[in-house]
Amino acid sequence: LVLVCAPPSPGACAATYYEAMEKMGIPKREILVSRVEKARDAQAEAKTEFTDALSRFLELTRVEPGEIETVYRQLAGELEDCEARATEVRDRIQAIEDVSEALFDEWRDEAASITDSADRRESERLLRETRARSVTLLRTMRTAADRMDPILTKFRDKVLVLKANLNAQAVAGLSGTATALEADVSRLVADMERAIQEAESFLAGLQ
Repeated sequence: LVLVCAPPSPGACAATYYEAMEKMGIPKREILVSRVEKARDAQAEAKTEFTDALSRFLELTRVEPGEIETVYRQLAGELEDCEARATEVRDRIQAIEDVSEALFDEWRDEAASITDSADRRESERLLRETRARSVTLLRTMRTAADRMDPILTKFRDKVLVLKANLNAQAVAGLSGTATALEADVSRLVADMERAIQEAESFLAGLQ
């Protein structure tokens, strides 16, 4: 059952997954920690992947005519890797949101059932603070993830142009795109680093 309903899955299947994990002694908080760690690592890997792809792109603007096809194939491979990494990052972010909602719903219900008013208020305060940190984390991660889209579009366009025109003229047209990509990747790296730091801060707050 756990394998069939493995995350990230919406609706009833996700609820069944969390219930099964609880029975195995793995609470939602632990699942949340694991998913934040995986999303953090995926963003770090994406940062490296996009930086490597930019290096390959810049390399292509300086190759000799006889080397164009070889470097093009390498660039096409880098594009595939970047697209796969971008999909993974978005999936990881969605998985965090899914378990966060389930955890906070459970936490709210449990806090409401606490009979001691002081303990109840403290639990509700911690819930508000953790939820706020979760919102900040998801917003920061999504901002970084959104930076990937224009970069992927530029990469994809140029790979398609090169595929059709493996010649010096096509390569000459890459220089302007290369400059724009350097700026885009620089901003992406900065945003990814902020997202990674936010994940570290969020994890520390759950300890």
